[in-house]
Amino acid sequence: MHPPDAGDHGRPITEAEAEDLLRCICFKNGPPATVGVELEWLIHERHSPQLTLSADRLRAAHDRVRTLPLTSALTFEPGGQLELSSRPAASLMECVDSVAADLDAVRAALAPSGLTLAGMGIDPWQPPRRILREPRYDAMEAYLDRTGPSGRVMMCNSASIQVCLDAGEREPGPLGHGRRWQLAHLLGAVLTAAFANSPAMAGRLTGWRSTRQAIWNGLDAVRPLAPPLDREPKAAWAAHAMDAPVMFVTTASGPWERPVGLSFRAWLRSGAPRPPTRQDLERHLTTLFPPVRPRGHLELRMIDAQPGDDGWMVPLAVTTALFDDPEAAETVYRTVKPLAEYAGSRPAPRNPLWLDAARLGLSHPELRAAAAVCFDVALEALPRLGASGAVCEAVASFNERHVLRGRCPADDLLLIPSPGHGRGTLEREPGT
Repeated sequence: MHPPDAGDHGRPITEAEAEDLLRCICFKNGPPATVGVELEWLIHERHSPQLTLSADRLRAAHDRVRTLPLTSALTFEPGGQLELSSRPAASLMECVDSVAADLDAVRAALAPSGLTLAGMGIDPWQPPRRILREPRYDAMEAYLDRTGPSGRVMMCNSASIQVCLDAGEREPGPLGHGRRWQLAHLLGAVLTAAFANSPAMAGRLTGWRSTRQAIWNGLDAVRPLAPPLDREPKAAWAAHAMDAPVMFVTTASGPWERPVGLSFRAWLRSGAPRPPTRQDLERHLTTLFPPVRPRGHLELRMIDAQPGDDGWMVPLAVTTALFDDPEAAETVYRTVKPLAEYAGSRPAPRNPLWLDAARLGLSHPELRAAAAVCFDVALEALPRLGASGAVCEAVASFNERHVLRGRCPADDLLLIPSPGHGRGTLEREPGT
């Protein structure tokens, strides 16, 4: 969902129309048939990743990549991170093959200038620095600054893998949208723990396996939260979105307005500073950052960017297998359902389950046990989904190297002092 132009205000909508739109555009029911992925990457100096790239050098890299004939949509995040968003694919392998080809092209374009794509959930060295200057990001930064420094780190220094899956069938069952919504929020903590890959920030270890998830937790009181899971998903999400604070109100010229304490519902009822439109509602949805965001499909947003050229394939393959293979979906739901009691009544990602996943990774015994079952089930399901031998081998290797040992990628990283640069150097343990 891409925001319309700032000046495109359209026809004002009513509160009832807004609620109907939320139910219709955020959950589109049908048999799971497509899969997609959004990959965010940091851009680093290949041989000295802790060095700061000049803004001009980073913009020049962006310009080179923009000339490529990519299949995926190419965008850049406020801090210069590169994002590739695949087209909806009819199969896992169609998605993998198209994105892999695009990544090969991007890496080849960056290589002559000594730059590379880095798969980490948080840049472990650089302070947040915004490269993109646009009214949207100006307003977002000002809003997030009200609650502390986490917003700037999120905007400029974070990178993730977002797996996109169909919302599911209207009817109950393993592929029904209600079951998939619940599964996404319970399995999400397991995915956070298994793929945690951001143990350092500002040159220091933070004590979190996923510092990226900790940063999201530091945003405002509502924006990063899931709606209540004990309600029907469409109604719960509609209410959550309507009652969330508005980040900005677009204007045809000049800085965008930045209201304080104005929910979208209150904006609809007051009509001030101007009556909101469908375009405003769509923009508002792009400023909500829950761990699972319904956008017609389900966008799973809790996975840190992964190391290596092909590391991104593992969370994509595992998540797709556990959601889209009916047998796997039923087994894994029974496996993770007991975690709901451990999570308690607080919404994700601020309940004990999600906090432990981000802090402890798979050293947490219940998350480790659940992850072991999930990977076994995924490895059984992937051939049924037509996964290639290379993808199955990558998942099996990750399982053996990490899951079965109660480790995550963050556990492989060692912070080595580097006095010459004033920041520690992160290196992976031999054999990882």
